[in-house]
Amino acid sequence: MKNSILILFLGVLYSCTPEINQESRIKEDVSFLASDDLEGRQTGTEGEKKASKYIAKRFEELGLSKKGTSGYLQPFTFKPKTNPHDEVKFDVNGDGTITGNNILGFIDNKAENTVIIGAHYDHLGFGGEGSLYRDSIKAIHNGADDNASGVAVLLNLAAKLKTKNTNNNYLFMAFSGEEMGLLGSNYFVKKPTIDTKKVSYMINMDMVGRMKKDSSLAVYGTGTSPIFKQVLKSHNNNFKLIQQESGIGPSDHTSFYLADMPVLHFFTGQHEDYHKPGDDSEKLNYDGMYLISDYIFNIISDLDDNGKLAFRKTKNESDSTPRFKVGMGVIPDYLFDGKGMRIDGISEDKPAQKAGLQKGDIVIKLGDSTVVNMMSYMRALSVFKKGDKSKVVVKRGEAEIEKEINF
Repeated sequence: MKNSILILFLGVLYSCTPEINQESRIKEDVSFLASDDLEGRQTGTEGEKKASKYIAKRFEELGLSKKGTSGYLQPFTFKPKTNPHDEVKFDVNGDGTITGNNILGFIDNKAENTVIIGAHYDHLGFGGEGSLYRDSIKAIHNGADDNASGVAVLLNLAAKLKTKNTNNNYLFMAFSGEEMGLLGSNYFVKKPTIDTKKVSYMINMDMVGRMKKDSSLAVYGTGTSPIFKQVLKSHNNNFKLIQQESGIGPSDHTSFYLADMPVLHFFTGQHEDYHKPGDDSEKLNYDGMYLISDYIFNIISDLDDNGKLAFRKTKNESDSTPRFKVGMGVIPDYLFDGKGMRIDGISEDKPAQKAGLQKGDIVIKLGDSTVVNMMSYMRALSVFKKGDKSKVVVKRGEAEIEKEINF
């Protein structure tokens, strides 16, 4: 009798346990992925493996089916490039090779077409070549915004789409190797685990955790399908959209665009902690991340009955991008749409800092060139070489200030 009462009590207790709300775990996911325990999630390290296990477990909790080559995982082995112009060689053996893991989860709605939703989860570990941190002491680069934020929004979208918008299947992909050159996404496109001819479009999220007070949101790839601009506009009630048509950019959507798939890439802009140890979870705008997730969900919902989207090639803006012999040591505000180039961060011991430039300054003239936007800034900068001196004019508040800068 006592055992029966105990079993009855445990049954009642279990039934009263509240079910986890999978749509409210963005902060929890970021906090784990950007914790010191994962040591910056560099591709091929134990920290990356811990992150991949966590994401695979979350996919399982969300009820996603396994779509990797080894459960949820799609391992890829490569040898790092010694020449930056060489192509990475996959599936190599011997000393010096690294193995990363993409994580793939699938919602099978028995539909004709599939939407791919992706975000990279690797980062810089203790720094290395990609770091902008100049201290001689090694420090963990936790990469909360870059890109635990994108993975957390991806998981949030998986929870939202589990039983909704069933006219498409959904492949959720957490990529590794992005910081080493879009390696994970490149590998998947070469060795896909689904029929990529039936991919309707791809959505990528990279650095979506630092939405600013003006609610700026950059969306790249808006020209890669004729319908994108209309859909983005019709569901935008919260953001100051900065749209770029090109499907080429420094994140994983590029791999899919180059395989003739429409792409949209979401980004809230660079900041002073970009590729530095200060990119920590407590600095993220979580309310902004939920708004972005809702926005992307509404876009997906609108496109649910549109079938396979038409693909359109776009002009590659990088073809006309000037090459530089020197840099000023600033982080541009890529979301600034006023006249000039707004400085969003200053690197230590670089020409801009030595010249007395500050975060928030808007460069309006460099040398003999007027600066009206990012492209004109880059063209102006490209004429200088190491050892040159020049005048730079910035707008600081209402004042125009002239400084001398030494490259």
